[in-house]
Amino acid sequence: MYDPIQDGIEKSARAVRYTEAKPLGHLSGLVHCYWELKTEAALADDFCLHAMPDACVNILFNQIDTDIAGVTALRTKYEVLNLGRTFHYVGIQLLPGVWQGNRQEIAHQFVGTPYAGQLPLIATSKELARRDFVAKQDVMSAFVQWLVDAKLVVSNPVTERILENLDDVRTVADMAAVACLSPRQLQRTLKQTTGFAPHDLLKVLRIQQSFKQHYLDLYADQSHYIHSFRKVTGYTPGRYVEKFDV
Repeated sequence: MYDPIQDGIEKSARAVRYTEAKPLGHLSGLVHCYWELKTEAALADDFCLHAMPDACVNILFNQIDTDIAGVTALRTKYEVLNLGRTFHYVGIQLLPGVWQGNRQEIAHQFVGTPYAGQLPLIATSKELARRDFVAKQDVMSAFVQWLVDAKLVVSNPVTERILENLDDVRTVADMAAVACLSPRQLQRTLKQTTGFAPHDLLKVLRIQQSFKQHYLDLYADQSHYIHSFRKVTGYTPGRYVEKFDV
């Protein structure tokens, strides 16, 4: 199954801890992971998270100010998020294509203001704040189930087939073939259910896969790979691995 890398945390950030856990049972087809990102001590300088596009949607909860929450996602390019010197976030990373809630509610940048939407994010955040990360996972699972029951999170057979067959996908035509759709049907379906055009989704998925396998399995040559990698991440592959935990 699709396994995107974590966002970029500089190797020098010793007092920043990232933890993730996989969901159990039927939610594993909808949720990539539950995660926690926090400082273990106040930092000397502001910490900047190098957020990577992965086609996932995250539901984010600020555990220091529980009124701050949101639904977040990146498009096809990295974002640098200044989290300050002390922070504590937890979140639910949904697999590509399963979020079917209000797309206008998705933030594509730093979330730093109180949540003003219709979802029970603030109440959930307050419940999460009373628990350690292991116990938080039960609360997050219950919230995902609520989203499923409300039909805001649903299985997406098209993206499921694409993610299950990523090793066979090199082009948009390959993507359409594994999804059992014509290119025109793929364009319409992906745009409707993910917000991505097929070419943009492929661009993100290939960069993510390049962390798991040799780039020549995915790109025509090294020059093409480096150009694509830099455009999405802001770094050459070598510099990225040198700078961030991967």
